[in-house]
Amino acid sequence: MHVDMDAFFASVEIARDPSLRGKPVIIAGLGPRGVVAAASYEAREYGVHSALPTAVARRRCPHGVFMKPTTSYGEVSRAVMAIFREYTPHVQPISVDEAFLDVAGARRLIGTPARIARDIRGRVTAEHGITCTVGIASTKFLAKLASEASKPDGLGVVPRETELQFLHPLPIRAVWGIGEKTAQKLERLGMRTVGDLARLPVDRLAASVGTSSAEHLYALARNIDPRAVRPERVEKSISGETTFDRDAPDAAAWGPTLLELSRKVASRARAAGWAGRGVTVKIRFGDFRTITRSRMLAAPTDVGHEIHAAARELADAAATAPVRLIGVRLDHLVEAAAVGRQVALDEPEHGWRDIETAIDVATAKYGKGAVGSGGRLRRPARE
Repeated sequence: MHVDMDAFFASVEIARDPSLRGKPVIIAGLGPRGVVAAASYEAREYGVHSALPTAVARRRCPHGVFMKPTTSYGEVSRAVMAIFREYTPHVQPISVDEAFLDVAGARRLIGTPARIARDIRGRVTAEHGITCTVGIASTKFLAKLASEASKPDGLGVVPRETELQFLHPLPIRAVWGIGEKTAQKLERLGMRTVGDLARLPVDRLAASVGTSSAEHLYALARNIDPRAVRPERVEKSISGETTFDRDAPDAAAWGPTLLELSRKVASRARAAGWAGRGVTVKIRFGDFRTITRSRMLAAPTDVGHEIHAAARELADAAATAPVRLIGVRLDHLVEAAAVGRQVALDEPEHGWRDIETAIDVATAKYGKGAVGSGGRLRRPARE
C-alpha cells in the first residue's frame, strides 16, 4: 500500500484556516529568489507546481494566496504516520507526506486491503482535515503508480490478475529510473509504453542504456520488484540551507545565517536523538557555482556551538566571492545516547547543550523567534 497526502503543505494550511478552501493556495519562499514548496490543486490549474520560482508562480497565478512554510507540517506528518502504525507495524515513511505500508498481516484482523485503506483515509480526514490517496498492489512500484493514477483523494486497487493490464499501457516515463535522457534513448528505439519496454529483448535494451539499467528496467516493466517495506529508515544526515535575497558580499553578511543554520541542524538532531561527527558546508556563489567543504569532528555532537565552529572555519576558507546560498549538513550520525557519557564529561560542551536545550524548550512553548542570537542585535550608536 502506498499512501500519499494530497497537496500536503497546502492542505494543512487550509485545514487550519477553512476560509482558504477553494482558493489557489501556494506555499513558497516569498523572497525574490523563493521557490514553491507546494500548491493546492486550484493553483495547479494555473501551472503552479513545486520547485517553480515564486516569481513565475506570481505571474501565472497573481490572485493566488501565497504563504510561507510553517513548522506545523512535521507535527501533522508524525500524527498521520501514527495512524498508519495502528493498522500495521510495517510502515516505511519515504517523505514527510507519503509512506509504504505492508498490510498482509492485518487482513485477518481488520479485513481486505481496500477496507484498511478506506479506514485510514477516513481517519486522516476526520482527525486532521486533509485527504490522502492510496494505491494497493503486490509491489511497491505498482502501488505507487496506482496512487498516482488515483489522485487526488482516491483509492486505486490493482488486483494481481490485472497488474500487467494496468501497467503495460502506461508511458515509459512511469517506470522508476527513466528520466529525460533515458526516455529519449528508448523512444528512438520505438518504445512508447511500458508494454513496449517489456517486449524488448534485454540485450538490445542493454546496448542502449547499459547492462545494470537494462536489468532494472526489464524487471519493473514486468512488475518484478522484490523490495520489502522496511519500517526502520536510518536518517543519513540532517541539513539546512538558505538562499539570500541578495548575494551576501562577505562573512559579516552570511555569518549570522550560518550560525542560525548550525543551531537549527543541532536542534533537529537532538529532537531525533542523533549526534553527528561530520560537518559539511555548502556554498553557492552568485554565478551559481556550487562547492562543498567537509571535516570530521573529534567526537559526535548534537550541539550547535560545535557544529558552527567547524562550519565557520570551513566557510571562511571557501567563501572567496559573494554568496548566493549557504547551507550546513551534519552527517556520520550515531545515536546520541551512545555518546552521552563522553559528552557529559566535557564541561564546556555540556554548558552549551544546556543553553541550547533551554532554547528548544522556549521555542516549543513560545514559538519561533522567542529566543535569538545576540550576534544579530545591533548595538546602539555611542553618543
